[in-house]
Amino acid sequence: MARPIGARDGRPRVTALTVALCVALPLLGGCLGTDIGRRRTAPQAALTPPAEVPQAPQAASPAEAPTPAASGAQRRIGAGAVKVALVLPLSGQGAAVGAAMRNAAELAFEEAQQPDLTILVEDDRSSPDGARDAAQEAVRQGAEIILGPVFAGNVQAASTVARTAGKPVIGFSTDATVAARNVYLLSFLPQAEVNRVVEESVAAGKRSFAALIPDTAYGNAVEAEFREVVARRGARVAAVERYPAGAPGPAVERLSRVITGPGATADALFIPETADGLPAVATALTRAGFSPDRVRPIGTALWNEPALFALPVLQGGRFAAPDRSGFSNFSGRYQARFGSVPPRVASLAYDAVMLTAALARQYGSQRFVEATLTNGSGFAGIDGTFRFRSDGQSERNLAVYEIRNNAATVASAAPRLLSKPAI
Repeated sequence: MARPIGARDGRPRVTALTVALCVALPLLGGCLGTDIGRRRTAPQAALTPPAEVPQAPQAASPAEAPTPAASGAQRRIGAGAVKVALVLPLSGQGAAVGAAMRNAAELAFEEAQQPDLTILVEDDRSSPDGARDAAQEAVRQGAEIILGPVFAGNVQAASTVARTAGKPVIGFSTDATVAARNVYLLSFLPQAEVNRVVEESVAAGKRSFAALIPDTAYGNAVEAEFREVVARRGARVAAVERYPAGAPGPAVERLSRVITGPGATADALFIPETADGLPAVATALTRAGFSPDRVRPIGTALWNEPALFALPVLQGGRFAAPDRSGFSNFSGRYQARFGSVPPRVASLAYDAVMLTAALARQYGSQRFVEATLTNGSGFAGIDGTFRFRSDGQSERNLAVYEIRNNAATVASAAPRLLSKPAI
């Protein structure tokens, strides 16, 4: 069970491997957590991009049989005094991810040494209506906080119910637009990845940035952050070109004047493209004469896909992503417990349960109030240190990886501590 560092009661010494509250307590100044995850070596797990998985599902056809939801015996984890709801897609098209996240929550409960929690597991049926029903049922049963859902529309539906009841939500969506006061997102937000990779590039001497951005919702989300962080760091945006998904050729031609040849004015090229879309972009860049030795390509965690590491135009390129070691260790313990490899988002459910366990133990009746959840020192989780902002978005410490010779290696390690919160 989580304890402050230095507690002398015979319990395991605290570490930051599992989620812990990084509190600025006098004399202690440490984190809450447990070192149980370090007791055995975990096998290395393959990583996939930390994107929202799966995408918001389409309505099932009448002929499709729905995936069975969890049975009544699986609807509760623990029998403690503090009730916490976990709203997941346990039926419908998101059921596989939902089941894995439920498993991760159970693993967290076990590794937290049976905290004083009752986790009410509710099925949102992979739909906003189901999320609304699940949140209502959770509130009816006395849940003090709602963890989940996964999909953006479902987070919105559940948060409407939670707001009326005065309960906070920690959702798992990557869509920052659903964040709000008391609706926090524990996820891999692309804005944080953009911020990290641009800041690292400026620190490495890059001063002029071009961007090649797909006309997608993801592209829209990252362009604004890209422009803002480049300006904030005192660099300049040389040019930005957008292109229809899958058809980057004309945009590359328009951009070639600033990214190719001896007259290139940009020294970094931002490409927030998926693993499926990058090969087409790479082909167009090669045809235009792009050299990554002259203009460094940079991207987000969508690049964290081994199939991309051999692309010539990405050699020397860099991208921001969570540190690998934490998830690899978690994946090994998950596989030992459940016999399968967890999806990348499973660690979010683990961290959420560990966080609620630590807060319940440390803060009593103030465990889930806004001041506690938005503690500026943040929390240490599977995927590194993170904190919630008052607007519901999260900030996360990320590593920067460099692609070279069919591999991605750490170019800049994830900081252990978060920077001072902006005022």
